[in-house]
Amino acid sequence: MGGADTGGAPAGSRYADQRPYVVADRLDALRGPTNGVVSLDRRLDWSARARYDLDNPRRLASMYETVLREATAPDDLTRWLDGPTLQRLWPALVVPPQVRRLWEAQFPELANTRRHAA
Repeated sequence: MGGADTGGAPAGSRYADQRPYVVADRLDALRGPTNGVVSLDRRLDWSARARYDLDNPRRLASMYETVLREATAPDDLTRWLDGPTLQRLWPALVVPPQVRRLWEAQFPELANTRRHAA
């Protein structure tokens, strides 16, 4: 029996290449929390570490990475991310290359922050 093409992703493609990542329309629309302790929605972070102390730089960056990877709607971005904080953290964030490309295509200023940090 031969496999039929069901119209899905091409054979050998990776999930990350097919996944629809969400990008904000405007950085200044991102006005999420910048300090204190927050708990991400379960659909964004289902781990046992879904609470983030935003006053801890490592946990702040970890929350941004999680939201950038797992957001499924623009509201997720505006609720949890802050534009100036995202710009400050951007060079050091560990995100999939697809996320980085999409965000830097929408916001060239993010690519510029990476160049200046290098």
